[in-house]
Amino acid sequence: MEKNIAYIALFAALIAVLGLVPQITLAFGIPVTAQSLGVMLCGTILGARRGALAALLFVGLVALGLPLLSGGRGGLGVFAGPTVGFVVGFPVAAFVTGWIVENWRAPIGAAAGAGALIGGVVVLYAMGITGFALVLGKSWMAAAGVMAVFIPGDILKVGLAIIITQGLAKLRPASILSRP
Repeated sequence: MEKNIAYIALFAALIAVLGLVPQITLAFGIPVTAQSLGVMLCGTILGARRGALAALLFVGLVALGLPLLSGGRGGLGVFAGPTVGFVVGFPVAAFVTGWIVENWRAPIGAAAGAGALIGGVVVLYAMGITGFALVLGKSWMAAAGVMAVFIPGDILKVGLAIIITQGLAKLRPASILSRP
């Protein structure tokens, strides 16, 4: 039990630390950050339940006002801004990523890649685009068109998630909790 709590806290901290990587903010207010890589790693390494709890802990700390999002953002105002769908999508994306890695019996690299792509990109974008469209009063398709510029960076993050997860699995197989 204590070990699970420590992993959850550690990966919530990882998401926060990845927010310190310098962000690039595009003209329409959505920053390009490394935090979604942390969400992907929550799922690929911790699995569905623990990964989602780590991302949920991170979101809860943001809601309490801690400036953990890239650019030092935090507080309830984040949940009224254009990034709301991404922020609330973090736990869902981590869960889906972890669920795929846990349940697909392919080699860890392939499972991590599929999980990170489906959970960390497709699911996170579906929620992020929906939030962006609702907050800014755009159609879903118009919002999706705006978000298309982020896809290459997120595909790069999927590649990093594969490399990190495979490397960790090779060096310390027991540390990949998504694989019982």
